[in-house]
Amino acid sequence: MFITFEGIEGSGKTTQVRQLQSFLEKRGYRCRLTREPGGTAVGEKIRRILLDPANRGISPQAELLLYIADRVQHVTEVIRPALAEGRVVICDRFADASVVYQGVARGLDAELVDTLHRLVLGEFVPDITILLDLPAETGLRRAWERIGAGPAEAAESRFEEEALDFHRRVRQGYLDLARREPDRFVVVDAGRDPSRVTADIIAAVAPRLEARRSPAHCADYREGHRTEPLK
Repeated sequence: MFITFEGIEGSGKTTQVRQLQSFLEKRGYRCRLTREPGGTAVGEKIRRILLDPANRGISPQAELLLYIADRVQHVTEVIRPALAEGRVVICDRFADASVVYQGVARGLDAELVDTLHRLVLGEFVPDITILLDLPAETGLRRAWERIGAGPAEAAESRFEEEALDFHRRVRQGYLDLARREPDRFVVVDAGRDPSRVTADIIAAVAPRLEARRSPAHCADYREGHRTEPLK
């Protein structure tokens, strides 16, 4: 099963993907945690370009194509092989992010984004997408608190530096996607205590997974670097 997490900056995706991993590990599932951009060695280099606040001059078209390049490598090298091994793949952002960030918020033609995704992904879509939803003001406040914690976070703040209206468009874009695909999306109120958010995610994911049980162990990533499978 392929599970993706989406949401604006500061929505708590990194925390919640790890909480879901922990829940699944304890129940014997084989999992692979990954992220976009940056789920591969090539992707990490692309990530540094995309998220560096010094690169404010990247055109929306170039930005989209960099994300597509990262996604092609990611799907080929990580996601499809992990699914073929019977793992549950949990991904922090995927194709919906490009639809919303580059399509809706940047104003690129939606047909262009869809055409590129059909070209590189075909009909490949997540089984479940968890949308962590909260107001843009709240997400940005959280994001800047995180960025203030250290230089590593500050080095990836290009999107946080966008205007508030940009983040409002991103949020609305995600909610519109969720309304169009209610069978795939699970919208979770991310403004609450993280433990309550985790409980809602588990309640949505567990029944679907139990219907196609696949036990074993989980591989993890730490700060974007893949590690050996957990024992």
